[in-house]
Amino acid sequence: MPSHAHCTMPGIGLMKRRLEKEADAVALAVSAAAKKYGIEPSAAQTLETKYHAEAGDWYVALGWDDMRIVVQMDSVLARVTEIKEIKD
Repeated sequence: MPSHAHCTMPGIGLMKRRLEKEADAVALAVSAAAKKYGIEPSAAQTLETKYHAEAGDWYVALGWDDMRIVVQMDSVLARVTEIKEIKD
């Protein structure tokens, strides 16, 4: 039986990211917020963005009216992984 121990997945840094640019991450975050909360995309303001290089995740903080959320996205899969509401 052949050993496949030498066959490993490439690290996040070597994988092709679908969300390469900050603007792509913000667009996905705004779309997710509009869908989940029923808001107009133009109502959401970008408060902050961060990219976590080791995990390959984007974090986008959005706000509108009295609501503040942080949207976490996988940059390789271009998928929202979590939305957290921020309470004052």
